[in-house]
Amino acid sequence: MSINHVLLGLLVAGERHGYDLKREHDQVFAGAKSLAFGQVYATLERLQKKMQVEAVEVERVDGPDRTLFRITTDGRAELDQWLGRVEEPAPHVSNPLSAKATIALLVGDGDQAARYLSDQRAAHLARMRHYTQIKTALTVTLPEVLAADYALFHLDADLQWLDLALDRITALDTAIAASTATSQK
Repeated sequence: MSINHVLLGLLVAGERHGYDLKREHDQVFAGAKSLAFGQVYATLERLQKKMQVEAVEVERVDGPDRTLFRITTDGRAELDQWLGRVEEPAPHVSNPLSAKATIALLVGDGDQAARYLSDQRAAHLARMRHYTQIKTALTVTLPEVLAADYALFHLDADLQWLDLALDRITALDTAIAASTATSQK
């Protein structure tokens, strides 16, 4: 995710302090990793150097100075260009789930891999229940629903893969057992 573009997008709604941008990011992208304050201010500094945001005013309060930022015309043009680019699907699909299942097959046996996949399936179902509760809560916001929907679709795809992998492991074990029984006759 491009933090530059996310912050530019959040600034379209109006002027914000870095603190407000961090808080809004963490609320809008509730399912994502929260931003560190240092990351927000470093990004704003880079955007300011590129003249994509500008400081409107600095408020002096009891704590540290608070700078109010707004998006510039150049920033809006960059944001619009970014939004217009299609995100290419990843050329390589790899994640810890598929790697772990493959390694479990390579170093163990079908039973060990099936146990791992079954346990993982249970964990996915529990996480899906969690996201379903989030998106059906009375106080849920649209960004929270969208984040939960996104997570649910990914978890569902993982579940489909887990079920397919379990079916293939079972078929492989059956074929190996049949072959062994035939060769022992």
